[in-house]
Amino acid sequence: MSRKVVRASKFRHVFGQGVKADQCYDDIRISQMTWDSNFCSVNPKFVAMIVDASGGGAFLVLPLNKTGRIDMSQPTVCGHTGPVLDIEFCPHNDNIIASGSEDCSVMIWEIPEGGLVTPLNDPVVKLEGHSKRVGILSWHPTAHNVLMSAGCDNVVILWNVACGEAMVRIDSVHPDLIYSACWNRDGSQILTSCKDKTIRVLDPRKGTVIAEKEKTHEGSRPVKAVFVSDGKILSTGFSRMSERQVALWDPKSFGEPLTLQELDTSSGVLLPFFDPDTGIVYLCGKGDSSIRYFEVTDEAPYVHYLSMYSSKESQKGMGYMPKRGLEVNKCEIARFYKLHERKCEPVVMTVPRKSDLFQEDLYPDTMGPEPSVEANEWFEGKEGQPILISLKDGFATTTKTKEFKVHKSLLKTTSAAMGHQHDNSGEVHALQKEVKTLKETVEELTKRVSELESNN
Repeated sequence: MSRKVVRASKFRHVFGQGVKADQCYDDIRISQMTWDSNFCSVNPKFVAMIVDASGGGAFLVLPLNKTGRIDMSQPTVCGHTGPVLDIEFCPHNDNIIASGSEDCSVMIWEIPEGGLVTPLNDPVVKLEGHSKRVGILSWHPTAHNVLMSAGCDNVVILWNVACGEAMVRIDSVHPDLIYSACWNRDGSQILTSCKDKTIRVLDPRKGTVIAEKEKTHEGSRPVKAVFVSDGKILSTGFSRMSERQVALWDPKSFGEPLTLQELDTSSGVLLPFFDPDTGIVYLCGKGDSSIRYFEVTDEAPYVHYLSMYSSKESQKGMGYMPKRGLEVNKCEIARFYKLHERKCEPVVMTVPRKSDLFQEDLYPDTMGPEPSVEANEWFEGKEGQPILISLKDGFATTTKTKEFKVHKSLLKTTSAAMGHQHDNSGEVHALQKEVKTLKETVEELTKRVSELESNN
């Protein structure tokens, strides 16, 4: 009688590999701030890293192909008056990036094609509404121009970036510092972890708690949590004895974890990155020199250890490339941008396959850059499912990148102590009316010109 000893999985032999030295980004002074965010954001066009800056906060944005030694005079994005704590590229426009800072503000920047040639000081939009530093940013996955920010004032704000307005302010849910905040796959729920050792699932528009679990991890060190497949939640934290843990929860029955595994006794906070296409979660510890990866499945023990990528140097931060930026002909299933003290090193995760042909089982249709709903529609209650794309021939944008439009006349400077929400529907209606009148005038003039031409 044969006994099945090893669990069958096509990802059992996934291996990580750092790229050659000439493909790294060298001589970059990565920020020394002790903050548990990624410090790096990346998309198929650019890589952005928070850097040390005197007299304020700055981050560097480089085109992906600008590898090698980066000149000291390389222009930065330097509009913040305090250190930058978090940055994130917009999923619907590769040239738009948001930054949160110790100066209590969130700024939205437009990076020109080909990268910066002069320092960028003026943001497209400045969002003011937090009374303490802003350490967490997350764009809505399917709604255009919706951004979530969380600050050290224990407040979560949802912004309509196009008109610079705070649409939802969740200020009575978290009694203490917010450690992490993220969306689910279609952006219909928010997941937060807090210093009170509780993880909460929130309704983003109402700001109410759908489900919560106290004491997910007994330790006092930061907890991070992300949504994984089927609405389940994966959390990383510490035990009472300061051992690092990873746990899987079902929000429908939050009583006991589906699984809880102890990993080691390192002190760095584990940053989880989940890939919904493969079901793999990557755990990158701040200050570690390794990336562990696990496969999340429906069968016990649910979170299966696959392997670990190890290197000599520790990581200060980590960027995660969206699926559409990977090289599918090399069976690359993930690419990380690992921040060292003075450089950024891409680390490639590969499934070994002999064939060079497109591997359909590794690359199901994945989330594309096209939003499925506009910001005002989403805030009014319309849900948007992700618009999926195929990576078969390597992804190329078929539609024009969603243009980033800011209604200057609608931009409002919200005071730091704002408690009420502005109603700009009257102004919007007036603008729409004006546009309609202009269109009619243009049509009339075009008609008259063609009449005159035909008479001549």
